[in-house]
Amino acid sequence: MAAERLTSAMLAGALLRRAGAAGGFATVLVKGDPTSGVILVQAVEKGQEKGLFERVPDYEGGYRLVPCGPGPEADAEARSAYVERRRRADPDLWIIELDIAEAERFAAETIC
Repeated sequence: MAAERLTSAMLAGALLRRAGAAGGFATVLVKGDPTSGVILVQAVEKGQEKGLFERVPDYEGGYRLVPCGPGPEADAEARSAYVERRRRADPDLWIIELDIAEAERFAAETIC
């Protein structure tokens, strides 16, 4: 029997609420499938891009965040093109912008 898991909508909501409570900011840029959409986090710290991270299953039955797309040094156009390609390939995709200190760690603690 498969273990029950939280829905993507619940995880996104938890990330938004937890970021706000910690003095950061998070917003849903693209709302995906509420049950099982993949979550992509655009990590930002004080307005500086820190990269894109995707929530993926690990081999131990849990989840982890892995870097994806162009790195933080890439320009906004390259990130935008990557996100558009992903959205065309996966219309159920969630995209959440997270602006908080140590955004990658914060997101991993919340949604993984």
